[in-house]
Amino acid sequence: MVDAGVKVNVEEHQDRRIARVTLHNAKKLNCLSTPLIVELTEAFTRLAKDGTLRAVVLTGAGERAFIGGADLNELGGLCADSARLFITRLHRACKAIRDCPVPVIGRINGFCLGAGLEVAASCDMRAAADGARFGMPEVRMGLPSVIEAALLPGLIGWGKTREMLLTGELSTAAEALAMRFVEKVVPAGGLDAAVETWLAAICRAAPQAVRAQKALMNRWERVSVEEGVLASIDALSDAYGTGEPQAAIRAFFDQKKQGR
Repeated sequence: MVDAGVKVNVEEHQDRRIARVTLHNAKKLNCLSTPLIVELTEAFTRLAKDGTLRAVVLTGAGERAFIGGADLNELGGLCADSARLFITRLHRACKAIRDCPVPVIGRINGFCLGAGLEVAASCDMRAAADGARFGMPEVRMGLPSVIEAALLPGLIGWGKTREMLLTGELSTAAEALAMRFVEKVVPAGGLDAAVETWLAAICRAAPQAVRAQKALMNRWERVSVEEGVLASIDALSDAYGTGEPQAAIRAFFDQKKQGR
């Protein structure tokens, strides 16, 4: 029996170094209490310092939930000041995921609700089992949806965001795919294979280019189109300083000469 906590397993195979981050609180649907939130933040803060890391897979233990939300037992005992501290900590965890310099893949294997959906929204890509359920039920608990729920309009549009947040209704995995919250929906038994397809593609790409691309996309979200274009020019120029474009282009032409 694994105690509640955040477990990080780093796998190394030839030219790939992948971290798998798992929330272990399956008996409580991996719901987020303050200790789990702090551990999650610390895990991603450490991973951000790993210069050889290629990608991170984030998931919840068991088959019933990715993250079922915030811990209602803890929420029920909050006051205005402690609620501010709790939600600020949760935002910091989401920010640590978003600030991770390599792609973070959300492996969604069940309920993905409230705080869990905000964590999922903080990932770069999301694959879901076909039995997963999605929702922001905070209004049913007397609370507005906050912090990284602000990412939803950019992901699913204002109409679907309003529907999800104002009604608190749950969506199926197929509906989450249709609204473009997730990029893949597969049978539960195929979830790892779906994630592996992305990992293999990421690891075939040039590592510094992937990091630069993620940093650039994060910047695009914060600035005007004109500023984003100018930042892109800098990013392309900086890429040549790594030597990766030169090596990748040479390899391309070498393979072409060899008829591959």
